[in-house]
Amino acid sequence: MPFAPPEKIVTIGEGQTILQQSSAVARYCGIDDGRLFLQYEGLNPSGSFKDNGMTAAVTHANMVGATQAACASTGNTSASLAIFGSCTNWLEVIVFVGSGKIAYGKLSQALDYGAKTIQLLGDFDDAMQRVREVCAQAGIYLCNSLNPFRLEGQKAIIYRVLESLAWEPPDWIVVPGGNLGNCSAFGKALLELKDLGLIDRIPRLAVINAAGANTLHELYEQKGLRWNGGRPDVAVRDDYFGEMESAGRRAATLASAIEINRPVSLSKALRALDACDGVVREVSDQAILDGKAQVGAGGFGCEPASGASVAGAKLLREEGVIAPSDRVVCILTGHQLKDPNVTVAYHSGDADDFDRLLRARGVQEAAHANQPVVVENDLEKILEVVARFD
Repeated sequence: MPFAPPEKIVTIGEGQTILQQSSAVARYCGIDDGRLFLQYEGLNPSGSFKDNGMTAAVTHANMVGATQAACASTGNTSASLAIFGSCTNWLEVIVFVGSGKIAYGKLSQALDYGAKTIQLLGDFDDAMQRVREVCAQAGIYLCNSLNPFRLEGQKAIIYRVLESLAWEPPDWIVVPGGNLGNCSAFGKALLELKDLGLIDRIPRLAVINAAGANTLHELYEQKGLRWNGGRPDVAVRDDYFGEMESAGRRAATLASAIEINRPVSLSKALRALDACDGVVREVSDQAILDGKAQVGAGGFGCEPASGASVAGAKLLREEGVIAPSDRVVCILTGHQLKDPNVTVAYHSGDADDFDRLLRARGVQEAAHANQPVVVENDLEKILEVVARFD
């Protein structure tokens, strides 16, 4: 039942996304043909999964009479909140972004949709801290995934996956891990569906960190932090964050959407992992971009963070955790055009761009590059090149 009366609901047509079987990505990951699926959330109006949660958050803002809303963002959240704000005549949007920590494809959306943009001299974690303080003191409605309505809306991704599979749960759901809102929402949705008898089993959940932003992997797989019946050992978490702070470690990955050191939904993610017999892995930027290229070659484009799902599925298959016959759903969180600079640098063969954008983050080669062929403006030479494409 809707939580809001019809006249308060704010929607922009989110949710018209698809689940697509991908033979190409299955081969790349070592999974049997017909057993790997891509859930493409880049088809949402703002180009990312964030619209699923933002419709619920902005609807609630409308219910409580908010006139200003704010968020901290690596890009997708700001784009989503901005487009929702631009579709109303009552909500002013303020977005906090870190300097040099947002892809231009995403920043351009926030600017174009009219959001007031504050570019903080810091990273996402700094922006998140400040937006919480500002919202608390100025009475502004906070739209990050700390907002419970955001996570309730993001459960819809699971509903669409299951609907597409005729309500036969997959064996695995693989999702990138950044602020951990998605995996938290997924776990909650699956628990509720199982309790309601709408599914007979809960699929396993794999959360994939970028190696340069691997807080969950470190805490869960290395330090043994667990949900523990709702009593996780907060000392383990606090000690880890304290060491991170004293060492001055900052998140660093080309997958800007998951470039986060202090995920705000950490505790909820632990609950989801517990409920879904989950695992956490970290993958390099090299593996992320190679996985992203396979998605593109197979018919979809996606942002770099989405490539973490494919890289994670491949790694888990190599480890023998995922069996070749398992049915696997990889979540593609955002559209290819969210971060075109990285894509072009990977494929173009331009050494300067590659060194500046990719090699600086540890990417040594573009193993699956689709380089353009440079040719003189001469018909015969062009035909020679075209003949080689056969």
